Amino acid sequence: MKTLEESRARLRGLFNITMTPFTADHAIDFPGLARNVERVLDLGFDGLLIGGTYGEFPALSTQERADVFRHVMDVVGDRVPVMLCAAGSDPRLVRELTGLAGDLGGIPMVTPPFVSEVTDEQIVAFFREMAPLSRTGILVYNAPGIGITLSPATLEQIADLPGMVAIKQGDLSPAAIDRIVGRLKDRIRLFCASDLAFLGPMAAGFDGISSTNSGAFPELLLQSYRAIEAGDSALAGRLHRLWYEFRALARQYGQPQTVKAAMTMRGFDGGAVRPPLQDLDAQEKTALASVLRDMARDPDCRLTLAD
Repeated sequence: MKTLEESRARLRGLFNITMTPFTADHAIDFPGLARNVERVLDLGFDGLLIGGTYGEFPALSTQERADVFRHVMDVVGDRVPVMLCAAGSDPRLVRELTGLAGDLGGIPMVTPPFVSEVTDEQIVAFFREMAPLSRTGILVYNAPGIGITLSPATLEQIADLPGMVAIKQGDLSPAAIDRIVGRLKDRIRLFCASDLAFLGPMAAGFDGISSTNSGAFPELLLQSYRAIEAGDSALAGRLHRLWYEFRALARQYGQPQTVKAAMTMRGFDGGAVRPPLQDLDAQEKTALASVLRDMARDPDCRLTLAD
């Protein structure tokens, strides 16, 4: 069982946000999930994020989330650190999943409770309550898209609590990044929550990123991340620009359905999304296929498509 210090030390680098593939009748495709995990680990990714926002956790029951946790940890073992999303609006559910994640050897990723008019003091108290439940520490997910956006000042208070090992920061405004790095660097691990805009936070001093689009383009995202890690920002920026047209489509069509469709076109286990999300329609898939073909023509993309 990892100690808090061991968990903190291992949390750095490029983490794949692993899609939860569903079959046509919306059952979880556990064999496909295992194949997706093995693919990125074989390439050399530094870690995984399981059951997050783009893992469609709001569409999963508590039992399904626990089953996904157990399945992935059985597949991974101790090869890489695994963030296990324990987010929820009901603290009883968060307590259950946080304890399970730590017991399995993963690092629970916890958001503030997304209820109306909760105060900063109540949020700090919530994390103080959750911290002792995990043997491996707590990763704070500051996720503007699914709840409350924590201010840098509140994050500083939470970072001081025993058991906090990392922050995954979704508010990537320059002012927030500057204060977080200036105040929290070397006190707690800092992760950029978006591969759309990771170059700036990494250059500022963040310890790693979590990447949704690495499900579809694991080779390209890994090459780009290793470049910025090595200090070659020019190469990282050039590689990042290679998949701009895909990002534009993803913003238009939505995530995770666009990544899942691209994964399928590459022969990966993208699978379906669960309602209320909808899979891409025929016209959208045609536009996506055209973008992927253009990317495949560029040798720097290292992208192959399924027959």
